[in-house]
Amino acid sequence: MGFGRGVGFLLRGLRMWRERPRLMLLGIVPALIVAVLVGAALVTLVLFADDLIDWATPFADGWSDAPRGLFRGALYLLVLVGAGMLAIVTFTGLTLAVGDPFYEKIWKEVELSLGGDVPERGVGWVRGALDGLVLVALGLVTAVAVFVIGLLPVVGSVIGAVLGLAVAGRLLAGELVSRALEARGMDRAAQAALLRPHRGAMLGFGVCVQACFLVPGGGILVMPAAVAGATYLAREALAASPR
Repeated sequence: MGFGRGVGFLLRGLRMWRERPRLMLLGIVPALIVAVLVGAALVTLVLFADDLIDWATPFADGWSDAPRGLFRGALYLLVLVGAGMLAIVTFTGLTLAVGDPFYEKIWKEVELSLGGDVPERGVGWVRGALDGLVLVALGLVTAVAVFVIGLLPVVGSVIGAVLGLAVAGRLLAGELVSRALEARGMDRAAQAALLRPHRGAMLGFGVCVQACFLVPGGGILVMPAAVAGATYLAREALAASPR
């Protein structure tokens, strides 16, 4: 499955809003709560990022106005990009952590609609919360990496943003798809082996979800669809597996 196929899984998930609107509304509750908290943190960062950058770059105080302004402006943009990537992954991780019962209902209904082997129960709230917190930690590492890469002259900001989008999207896709697979007793090694032939679809799905999260309010509406789309992806990967 290629990149475009991964985008298609999200579109299938979005169609659930038309087919099962009441079910999808369940996913808005935890997403809305976390979105308010993450949004407040981002607004605070935007308000104080200038002061933070000035404090962190005292060596630039003696530069002339143009180079100093360009340098600190690039850092400001970089901080916002890194914070945006961190906010998206943090949003997903925290939403999955606090809303696992809601999202289990969504992926279970998708499983039932597809028929075949359907797990009787999910991974449980505690395991779901731990997985969500791990995703938050990985998001923090990604944000730091984006910041460091962005320090490269001229192209650093662009490369950092693109790489951050791809890495964060792949992490996000892996966490979303893991729900249906962990419920079948598959550990991380088994999941990696199953999904290895579908790397393009995983990347396409994750990047597309990530891009939707960049739109204000997009994460709230897309999160339930992403859970449904990830379930479709997991089932297709299972169906294509020779085992």
